[in-house]
Amino acid sequence: MAERRGRKSIPRYNFKKYLDVAEHFYQAAKDSLELDYWTASGVLIVHSAIAYSDALCIKLSGVKSVGENHEDAVALLESTVGNPDEKSSALNQLRRIIEEKTKVSYLGELYSSSQTKEM
Repeated sequence: MAERRGRKSIPRYNFKKYLDVAEHFYQAAKDSLELDYWTASGVLIVHSAIAYSDALCIKLSGVKSVGENHEDAVALLESTVGNPDEKSSALNQLRRIIEEKTKVSYLGELYSSSQTKEM
């Protein structure tokens, strides 16, 4: 498969590595919630969601999104996954999580419990 800009070919069998990374980020996010580290948990939720998206795209199409714009990962996932009715809720949730990335990572403000739990 020829690589398109913003995408990288990855052998499909490697999806499990990305899935493992996603699950580690997610578990660490849950652990951070228990310690009331809301901002740390939020950052880990973002990275977990992106890694889950990568794992799914790799498994289904053998490519993952690369680059700074994480909305590209959502677009790739949307084009990779089947039925739009079944995927719209999950894709919208992924978009919301990615929209929170700048707030939780770069604005120098601590997240609250409710903000993190909403993610």
